[in-house]
Amino acid sequence: MGLFQRAHDIVEAKANRALDQAENPNEMLDLSYEKMLDQLTQVRRALVDIAASRKRIELQETQLQHSVDHLQDQAQAAVTQGRDDLAKEALARKAAAQQQIDQMEPQHQQLTEQEEKLEQTLQQLQQRVNSFRTQKETLKAEYTASKASASVNESVAGISKSISDSGAALQRAQDKIATMQSRAQATDELLQSGVLEDVGGEGVDDIQAELDKASQQTDVDAQLAALKAQVGSGAPAASLPGPGATQASGDGA
Repeated sequence: MGLFQRAHDIVEAKANRALDQAENPNEMLDLSYEKMLDQLTQVRRALVDIAASRKRIELQETQLQHSVDHLQDQAQAAVTQGRDDLAKEALARKAAAQQQIDQMEPQHQQLTEQEEKLEQTLQQLQQRVNSFRTQKETLKAEYTASKASASVNESVAGISKSISDSGAALQRAQDKIATMQSRAQATDELLQSGVLEDVGGEGVDDIQAELDKASQQTDVDAQLAALKAQVGSGAPAASLPGPGATQASGDGA
């Protein structure tokens, strides 16, 4: 397929879609109904024209038949009077009038048949128009209901999407809060374990540091004294007293 042909097909497809979107079913139905009414009017006019032509021929035939009957009477009267020449002339005119009647009869028959066909066509078309009018109103009502339903569904879909977006935002907020809480708990545990120093917080003050240092020095002095006593007495070395031993010895004394 050539490039220009493909472009033409694309443009035509877009145009058809635009027409489909622009078409209003109610307007389409009303337009179709108007066209059917126009057809109905045209058939009625044709029927009137044919009926008028048939009637005109019938009038002509009636007039000619009157002439035929009158000429027949004149011919008989002429024969009674012994005027064969007048009788012959009357019979000749009678024959001419009868010939015209005979020539008109096929036309009359043809017009009669056409009139009957148009009457049938008009009747069928009238039934179609009546049926279409009922269906048209039903379809228009269905279209109106469908359009309203579609509008409601679109609104519901928009609300559902909004709710879904709100739910997603709420879930993201909850996840973020849970992450922050986890980080806070982990940081607190690391601070308590001493792995991290609380540089920005309130650490151990100077007095507490001096107290801790003095306690450690006392433990060292107690351990040294115990070690000297064991060496001087020649007793086997006992386990060195641990922290707090000084306090225990003092209690025993």
